[in-house]
Amino acid sequence: MSAASDRRTAEFLAIADQFRLGHLVTESAHPLTRDLSGAAEAGVDSALELLFAVDADVIEGFRRFTASGLAQEMGSTAAEALSRGGRLFFTGCGATGRLSIQLDSIWRKFWQRMESDAAYSADMADRTFSVMAGGDFALIKSVEGFEDYASFGRKQIGDLGVGPGDVVFAITEGGETSFVIGAAWAGVEAGAKVYFVYNNPDDLLRSSVERSREVLNDDRITKVNLTTGPMAIRGSTRMQATSSELIATVTVLETAICLLLQGRQGGHPLKPEHVGPHTLAALEQAHAELTAPSFVGSLAQLAALEEDAYRRGAKATYFADGLGIDVLTDTTERSPTFCTPPFRKFDDPEGAESWVFLFTTPDETPAAWTRLLGRAPRTVQWSVDDVRSMVDVAVADRQCAVVNRIGGAELMRFRIGQDGLPARPVNEGDVALAIATASELTDDAGRSFYGDALSRCAAAGACTAFLLVSPNPDDGLASNVPPGTTCVRLPVPQTDLMLDGVTRVAAKMALNALSTSIMVRLGRVMGNTMIWVVPSNLKLIDRATRYVADLAGMEYAEACAAVHEAIEYVAPRMEAGQTYPPVVGLVTLRALQGLTFEQAEERLLAGHGPGR
Repeated sequence: MSAASDRRTAEFLAIADQFRLGHLVTESAHPLTRDLSGAAEAGVDSALELLFAVDADVIEGFRRFTASGLAQEMGSTAAEALSRGGRLFFTGCGATGRLSIQLDSIWRKFWQRMESDAAYSADMADRTFSVMAGGDFALIKSVEGFEDYASFGRKQIGDLGVGPGDVVFAITEGGETSFVIGAAWAGVEAGAKVYFVYNNPDDLLRSSVERSREVLNDDRITKVNLTTGPMAIRGSTRMQATSSELIATVTVLETAICLLLQGRQGGHPLKPEHVGPHTLAALEQAHAELTAPSFVGSLAQLAALEEDAYRRGAKATYFADGLGIDVLTDTTERSPTFCTPPFRKFDDPEGAESWVFLFTTPDETPAAWTRLLGRAPRTVQWSVDDVRSMVDVAVADRQCAVVNRIGGAELMRFRIGQDGLPARPVNEGDVALAIATASELTDDAGRSFYGDALSRCAAAGACTAFLLVSPNPDDGLASNVPPGTTCVRLPVPQTDLMLDGVTRVAAKMALNALSTSIMVRLGRVMGNTMIWVVPSNLKLIDRATRYVADLAGMEYAEACAAVHEAIEYVAPRMEAGQTYPPVVGLVTLRALQGLTFEQAEERLLAGHGPGR
């Protein structure tokens, strides 16, 4: 071990009691998926069935949330705040941070579409703000270490001017994220109404995590416990935990809209007290469609296409517009969860080619980002002095370097408009997948975009596919795509919900299951443990340490030292966006077989996937 690795190990162990989270429900192994990797070997449809079965926990959690009356209470609070000129802030890290951006986008795009009262709608569209750890840059690539600092959460939400009359939704799956807790305290101190939204039992958090206990014991903060149980993939809270938070918070926003539109032209088809029950019934119906053998079999075809491409060293390209932020979230989260190469900047010849990428409808990337978000991109713009005032001297240089890499100019290097296609062309043997809602196909421009995109890809020799999220079984999809395109329809219920939250959560569950089943089949999960997890923050370092301790039979401190040594080995490639081996796998192989790093890497990378 180097002196730097020794130091970082000692620094982590000194504060490890704040981040040893293995006892939390969200870090536990779900009993239904304990042998997920074994089931996947039998067939991808078997893995999909198990993943969708665990999503039933989201339904039960939402049933409790609806029965509690919190949805109506929170919606009323939000509507009252908005009617008095207040604003809504959604804050989170990682998966919940991307959720915060999605909620902001859903709200803004709804009001931007409203035409009955243009002035009122335009004002309402600008009343929400996302506060993601690392800013909008983190939507496309994880920002190292940001979630570890409560001071960062305080500053990011403070920079947006949170104050009296505002409402803050502090969303953290685990209930312990420092960044989110910092943002929550900033909201309280500024006089805002704060809701703390989380997915672990109160008694566990109170007994083991001091920063969580302080929040739970403060009467100024309203607690919204959405515990759903263990995740389908152990610790992967991007799945059921974030799905529960998505449907709960969208229901709150739907209730607020219902109240805000009372007495206005058009109004809302539902009464506020009916929004929750109506959503629950539709959610149950959507889940029944997801678990239907016909849909599982169809989605398995898409998974097989993508898996086969990766095994051959080819890549996948997604095309989406209305569901663009949903697709981007799922594809981005594959990298830290399964150690796949992150999205590559268009002008970075040294970075590894990402296995998957997203392109949206606008010709130019700046317009594409604005369309995706429903507003101009907002990145973190802090000075060196800002950063140094918030962190210890020992980590200041590292965090300053991180902040320098996540500005607006860097975000624009991820070309998600059509101008990005020349730098990442779809080639023979690749997979091209369009994902859209039925409403997009009623628009000639939308139909043309998807049809033309897939036709170009088919002409280049790619396999083409289309996932349509639609309540209409007679959508005419097959007649508008190239011959040989694999067409899959996800049936969703027709509802009276203006934000269409059930469609969004159904699409999320389908995308999560699709990407997860592929990665399980590619050996990136053992049982239901993500053995390729990237330890990019303190919580994930603990997770990697625990996994190594379990797999290699090591003591926690010994495993921690080995993890930090492996992080140092792969760090240069991580920072450069290049392909690198998984830390957990490296350490485990070295411990069990007495290998060097180079020997362990050679064995690990003898598997499958692009560049392998």
